Amino acid sequence: MAIISKKHEIPTQEAKVRAHNFDEVALGYSAEVAVEESKRCLNCKNKPCVAGCPVGVNIPDFISLVKTGDFEGAYQVINRTSSLPAVCGRVCPQETQCEQRCTMGIKFEPVGIGRLERFVADYHNDNAKAVAVKPESNGIKVAIVGSGPSGLTCAGDLAKKGYEVSVFEALHTAGGVLVYGIPEFRLPKSIVKKEVDGLKALGVDIQTNVVIGKTLTVDELFSAGYKAVFIGSGAGLPNFMNIPGESLKGVYSANEFLTRSNLMKAFRADCTTPIMKGGVVAVVGGGNVAMDAARTALRLGAEKVYIVYRRSMEEIPARREEVEHAIEEGIDFRLLCNPVEILGYKNPGNPKDLKNGFVVGIKCIKMELGEPDAKGRRRPVPIAGSEFELKVGTVIMAIGTSPNPLIKNTTEGLNVNERGGIIVDEKGLTSKPNVYAGGDAVTGAATVISAMGAGKIAAKAIDEYFTANNA
Repeated sequence: MAIISKKHEIPTQEAKVRAHNFDEVALGYSAEVAVEESKRCLNCKNKPCVAGCPVGVNIPDFISLVKTGDFEGAYQVINRTSSLPAVCGRVCPQETQCEQRCTMGIKFEPVGIGRLERFVADYHNDNAKAVAVKPESNGIKVAIVGSGPSGLTCAGDLAKKGYEVSVFEALHTAGGVLVYGIPEFRLPKSIVKKEVDGLKALGVDIQTNVVIGKTLTVDELFSAGYKAVFIGSGAGLPNFMNIPGESLKGVYSANEFLTRSNLMKAFRADCTTPIMKGGVVAVVGGGNVAMDAARTALRLGAEKVYIVYRRSMEEIPARREEVEHAIEEGIDFRLLCNPVEILGYKNPGNPKDLKNGFVVGIKCIKMELGEPDAKGRRRPVPIAGSEFELKVGTVIMAIGTSPNPLIKNTTEGLNVNERGGIIVDEKGLTSKPNVYAGGDAVTGAATVISAMGAGKIAAKAIDEYFTANNA
């Protein structure tokens, strides 16, 4: 049989259509295509793809079951190590992880592992009738702070072992960044809800509108009978450039902008949540969050959207697929450019009052790439005298986030690094006894799958501790 050198394409909405709706862009494999793609897997004995998966999914085994048409069996293989397969199949950067290590990828395109995972998870969600059974309780209560990917993963792994798990979420909906950060057109919220409902069926108690550090402290959780705490509170504190004009009306952090649209449903015609709609928008940054913000602004009715990024296309950190989708939808990439000032008109009654002014433009300077920085990327250097202006009415800053300081400021004995990330050992244990942490609260903004991996590591360590101590 001839080798199929390229992975099967995943169908998508046509660009001109999807740019004006919030329906999911990628439509997923059919059963027939999934089987054909699975046949490209070489079923390597050393399984290099598994080593590239932060949660250790047995990839060749699940793909082998797809080949035979046993899609539910394939799902069960994934479910042994991943609590969020339908999510990972959509937003995990497989191209730099499992697929990057795929043996097929040495000479040809790697197997479409992420696309197959998505198909299998969707098949299960559409067809499975069996309800998860809550395991017998071991009587040990564990508190999880935050219901993002690290918290949900830790909760799921512990619940399967019989722990009494409570998840405390600050917002009114469970899911963390999966619901407030990632747009509907990339990750439908119905998918997240199904994953959360699956954890509830295992006995996980999810309490929303509870701000740990305000409503309750970490120490109060121990007083309430919890024997261990996992902090997966994410990195929700937005970073800014500290350039003139950032306090003008019309300047958003990407966190605020996406939360208003995704969680508070500002994109709906009947919603009263205020948000920018229309006009010209500049999004500063080059990561996945910048792509999400730019594509959301377009769908909200922007006449034109710019991505302003200080490096070239080769250095852009966003997933290639997301960049390609943004280009197809008409996003204008202004690369090797860096903002130096946000321009606005002042309050006529008080010329010094920029807070009551409105954005009318963004001044940028052109850049060139110099020597590599500590991460190996060539450092952008400004070109003297190359300033130019873009006329825009909205600016969205998507240059990263930091861990919120609330928990570390209200928890004695919890050590953090200079960036505010909680310091942990190789098992996810913090400087405070029986307090573990993982995900963006430790690393700063990273990927969903890396946060899930951290949740798994902590769950394993918690279980090992209580098993060793016969608790």
